[in-house]
Amino acid sequence: MAGGMYFFQKATAATTSPSAAEGPFYPQRSMRKDDSDNDLVKIANHVNEAGGEIIWLKRQVVDKNGKALSGLHVEIWQCDINGVYFHSGDSRSGEHDNAFQGFGHDITDDSGQYQFRTIKPAKYTGRAPHVHVKVCTEHKELLTTQLYIKNHPDNRNDSIFKRLTKTQANAVSIVIPDEGEEPIATIDIKLP
Repeated sequence: MAGGMYFFQKATAATTSPSAAEGPFYPQRSMRKDDSDNDLVKIANHVNEAGGEIIWLKRQVVDKNGKALSGLHVEIWQCDINGVYFHSGDSRSGEHDNAFQGFGHDITDDSGQYQFRTIKPAKYTGRAPHVHVKVCTEHKELLTTQLYIKNHPDNRNDSIFKRLTKTQANAVSIVIPDEGEEPIATIDIKLP
């Protein structure tokens, strides 16, 4: 784990994470790479790492009262540095970065913590850079949302982001620090 061990205080998010569309590019099991762990940048048995700026995305999943929730599945999926999803339905032009996993999952620990090594969200036509997130138990989906880069200029024109209230937008906006080789962006996912 890069950056060492992190301990978090009780979450202080002002609102629950708003629900958002799954979108057309959620990778069904048959579309996923065999390696679908929480490191989307390095695929098992491949030499190269994905293109793009590598970041860590981490923090906690909590309930509406800020209580950490353990044992939940957290999934993320996003387009690669070329703006292409690892999905059979993504027919946009552009070459897929075969070193990018495109989808990953983690299970929250006893402190509700999750973590992903991925790339800074990339832009693709018609949308602001974002990461899709799904939280579920083994048998039930609890939340699907999307995370955005705080104050990114494309947010104001994004059809989904611009429908959020300011409070909701803050609940799904990540800050990616400028310092560090693999900067850490933290955000609590607060379930309704």
